[in-house]
Amino acid sequence: MDMLSEVVAFMRGGRPASSHVSWRAPWGVSFLVPPGSSGFHLVLRGSCWLIPLDGEPVPLSVGDLVFLPHSGSFGLADDPARPLVESDCSLHSELFASAGSGGAGTETVILSCSYRLDPDRTHPILEALPDVIHLPATLGSHPELRAAVELLAAEIENPRLGTDTVVTSLLDMMQLYVLRAYFETQEEPCTLSGWAAAMADPVVGRALDAIHRDPARRWTVESLGAHAGMSRAGFARRFTALVGQPPLAYLTWWRLMSAARMLGDSDASVAEVAERVGYGSEFAFGNAFKRELGLAPGRYRRRAAMDRGTSSEGHVVAARRFELHIPVSDDFGA
Repeated sequence: MDMLSEVVAFMRGGRPASSHVSWRAPWGVSFLVPPGSSGFHLVLRGSCWLIPLDGEPVPLSVGDLVFLPHSGSFGLADDPARPLVESDCSLHSELFASAGSGGAGTETVILSCSYRLDPDRTHPILEALPDVIHLPATLGSHPELRAAVELLAAEIENPRLGTDTVVTSLLDMMQLYVLRAYFETQEEPCTLSGWAAAMADPVVGRALDAIHRDPARRWTVESLGAHAGMSRAGFARRFTALVGQPPLAYLTWWRLMSAARMLGDSDASVAEVAERVGYGSEFAFGNAFKRELGLAPGRYRRRAAMDRGTSSEGHVVAARRFELHIPVSDDFGA
């Protein structure tokens, strides 16, 4: 898999959820994004304001999308000066939900989605993203993202046979499309910084792609540099400056994170996992894994199985629609 696909798949900790809500002015609600979550909000009809915890309110109109990659609080309202009422429920408790709330004025329809992330497998590429990513509905921009949005909205507004699978697949696609759109709309490579610069850099980007496509290969700094078309010393300096750690340190970290994903998601033995991520010895792999994640591979697998069991206990049939009870302040008036 290419790097972005690998990173997105590796961070996920369960299937996504979404909601389709019709708000009528006056309205203003604050939400808490729990730790280990990220999500986007798309305006399908009308207009509103996103009110982040820090920073200025962001005006949103039809087709605008905002991605919130980190946990924390935010608000949505028809007016940036509107007092916000804390929501007493989650907009993201099922695969898709539908609701209506607010007053009796102008309607705004918002499609929201949340992704649950594994706290043990947060990639620095996500941590480096800004708190709010705003993708305006510019005519002709990001056609794949817009096409996915239209399909997703149609499925949620009119669920039919197979909608559960279709919505899950589209939500997974949306996260990739949003991240791709963000990196493609950044400034010129010479002014980029952090992971955006690392992915855009032809040398470092090629090395990262090689690591993610074949982490088990016996890479050295010299062989990675040669693959990327640069001398050993120059490559090491360039990689470290952009990624924030030396090439082999990142390679080791990614191998162990990939192993954690395999232990949680597959039945492969610890020895098989060790071999797949490039360790010739199960003993060496076990020591490295425990240093990085604080648990031996076997204990990590058992904990992951318990976490999956806990999360599935509250599962409700995803295709069921239900009403979200969202309070509206008495101060709003008619």
